[in-house]
Amino acid sequence: MAAAPDAPEEVSPAQAHARLAAGAVLVDVREPGEWALGTPIGALRVPLARLVEGLADEGVEPGTAVLAICGGGSRSLRAVEALRARGYGRVASVTGGFTRWKREGLPFEIVSTLDADARERYARQLVLPEVGEAGQLKLTAARVLVVGAGGLGSPAAYYLAAAGVGRLRIVDPDRVDRSNLHRQILHADARVGDPKATSAQATLAALNPRVAVEAIDARLDDGNAAALVAGCDVVLDGSDNFAARYALNAACVAARIPLVYGAVHRYEGQVSVFVLGAGPCYRCLFPEPPPPEAAPNCAEAGVLGVVPGLVGIMQASETIKLILGLGEPLSGRVAHIDARPMRVRELTLRRDPDCPGCGPNRRAVGAAARVCLGA
Repeated sequence: MAAAPDAPEEVSPAQAHARLAAGAVLVDVREPGEWALGTPIGALRVPLARLVEGLADEGVEPGTAVLAICGGGSRSLRAVEALRARGYGRVASVTGGFTRWKREGLPFEIVSTLDADARERYARQLVLPEVGEAGQLKLTAARVLVVGAGGLGSPAAYYLAAAGVGRLRIVDPDRVDRSNLHRQILHADARVGDPKATSAQATLAALNPRVAVEAIDARLDDGNAAALVAGCDVVLDGSDNFAARYALNAACVAARIPLVYGAVHRYEGQVSVFVLGAGPCYRCLFPEPPPPEAAPNCAEAGVLGVVPGLVGIMQASETIKLILGLGEPLSGRVAHIDARPMRVRELTLRRDPDCPGCGPNRRAVGAAARVCLGA
C-alpha cells in the first residue's frame, strides 16, 4: 500500500549518513541525558520540545534538507511534523533511531553533557540560544585567573563562579581588614585577619561547589606572573598597583591570553579588554606609571563601595563573553563609569606601534607606587 501523500519521509541510517555527507543537517532530538550514550558525529543536538521554535537559532534555514533522529524512531516522526509546521519542507525521519545507527556501525561520538544539578543550577542561562549546553560546557572547561580578591576581584569572582566557570585561580597576598568589608563582598566580619585568597575560596565554594577554586596567598610580580597565567583562558585584573599590572600585562602578551582590565577611583571606574593581535595592550593605555601624587591610594582618596561592584561585574561579563565567543569584547575601547550622574562614556583606544608593552621593542618597567586600582 502506498504511503499517504503527507506521511513523513523515512530513511535508513545508511541513507541518512549519505545525505549528511552530501550536506543535509542531522538533528538528534533526544534529551540531554541520552546524548551521554553517544550521538552521531556531526549531528546538532536539539531536544524535541525545542523544535516547536524551529532551527533558526541553530543557523538552519527552512530550505535546508534536515534529518531527525531519536532513540528508536518514534520521536523523530514527531520532530518531522514539528519542523514541517515551522516551514521546513525537506525533512525526513531516521528509522530505528540511534539504536539502529550504532548497530549498523555508523560513526558516533560520546559527548560531555550536563548532569541534573548543572541543568537546574544554570537553567536560566541554558535557555539563552547563544549559551545553551555547548556554551555551558565551555564555561565548565574554562580556567580564569583572578588577580586580587578585593573590590574588583570580589564581585567578578562571585559572578564567574555563579555562572559556572569551572576553575578559578585567585591570587592575593593580603589579609581581610574590617575596612575592606563595605566593598569586598567575598569576605565577612568573622574572617578579619584571614588571608583574602582562602576567604574568597570559602565563599565561592559555598556559592557553587561545582567550581574548583585555587587560592594562592602571594603577590603577583615579574618573577611569578608567567607561571600564574599559564594554562588560563582569560586573566581578570583586579590588582591594586602598577607594578603588578605591568607584570601581568607582559605575561599575558607573551602567552597571548586575553586580559580584562578594571580600575576605580572614588566615584569612577574604567573597564577594557586587551587581546594581543586584536587591539591594544595595557601599556598602550598607560605606557609608564604616573607619579604617586597623581594616583592617591584608597585610604587617602576614598571609594564609594558600590563602584568596584559595578566595575567588577562588567569585568565578569567581558570574561564570560570571551569564553563563549559571545558578542563584541571591549577591545580597543575603554568604558568609563561615573556613578555620580550614572553616566558611561566610551573612549577609543588604539594600539601604539611603539608601545613598550606589545611593540617591537618591549621593555620592562620598574616598581611603581601602590595606587587605588583594585579598591
